[in-house]
Amino acid sequence: MAKVRYHFNTKSLKIEKVKVTFKQRFLRLLSVVATGMVFAAVVLLFAYNFIESPKERIMQREIDQYKLQFAILNDRLDKVQAVVSDLQDRDDNIYRVIFESEPIPSSVRKAGFGGTDRYAKLEGFRNSDIIVNTTRKLDVLTSQLYVQSKSFDEVFELAKRKEELIASIPAIQPVSNSDLRRIGSYFGYRTDPFYKVTKFHEGIDFTAPVGTDIYVTGDGVVTKVEYSRSGYGNCIVVNHGFGYETLYAHLSKMAVKKGQKVKRGQVIGFVGNTGKSTSPHLHYEVHKGGRAVDPINFFFNDITPEEYALMIELSQRPSQTLD
Repeated sequence: MAKVRYHFNTKSLKIEKVKVTFKQRFLRLLSVVATGMVFAAVVLLFAYNFIESPKERIMQREIDQYKLQFAILNDRLDKVQAVVSDLQDRDDNIYRVIFESEPIPSSVRKAGFGGTDRYAKLEGFRNSDIIVNTTRKLDVLTSQLYVQSKSFDEVFELAKRKEELIASIPAIQPVSNSDLRRIGSYFGYRTDPFYKVTKFHEGIDFTAPVGTDIYVTGDGVVTKVEYSRSGYGNCIVVNHGFGYETLYAHLSKMAVKKGQKVKRGQVIGFVGNTGKSTSPHLHYEVHKGGRAVDPINFFFNDITPEEYALMIELSQRPSQTLD
């Protein structure tokens, strides 16, 4: 049934009766409802995109906190990287120079981590750049610290070996000789006291009374304790390792046994006059790689540069050996 309504006609200036059908009322209602739904949808869409829910606010706070922690972590990683770089520099330019070892190649220190796909699983997120950057720094530091750790292991072994070498080198005089007056004959060509011909003297003769203490000049192992019929008389040979050997001849008595370990400065025997000898003295030799070398060059723990220069001058004067 149509509903009657009244409408003022502005043209005729009369109030006219208007019949509104059910269909018209339905369409009007539908229009109102549709407008309301559209408005509600717009409001909901705005709220969804621009108004945070309590849960979203909590999540955002957590994300902000993660970002802050990542920033702090990156700053710490940068500081650790600076320390590692300093260690690498010291390793290559100080420690390895001291121990005469080649520096670690840059290609080893800066070795990579596979291809670009290594970080692909970290891409595509809202903060992927932070995550990838931090992960890459950790990977680089992990690799560098591993290489540095292995390098320090090697340097430690070099240091131990250097310490052993320093202790083993025959670096002192085998008898007390603070005034340098006990050297009767030097290394080099000298006159043989028995045959009166010039022969190469492979050691130094230290004059001293019978029974004077003889000191081993470096750490090592005694390899010979014997009476030599070649002219050395009672003699001791010590192997110091690293290619060094020392010989002590014409002893009156030996104080060590073959195979015994000895330390620099330890008494190993006593001055005598055994074998081919003209008077009590110690004949002392240093061998490097099986070849006799001038013992004077190894007295750096015992003498000053001035005393060394005096020894060199005296060694160049003609003289006769004592054996």
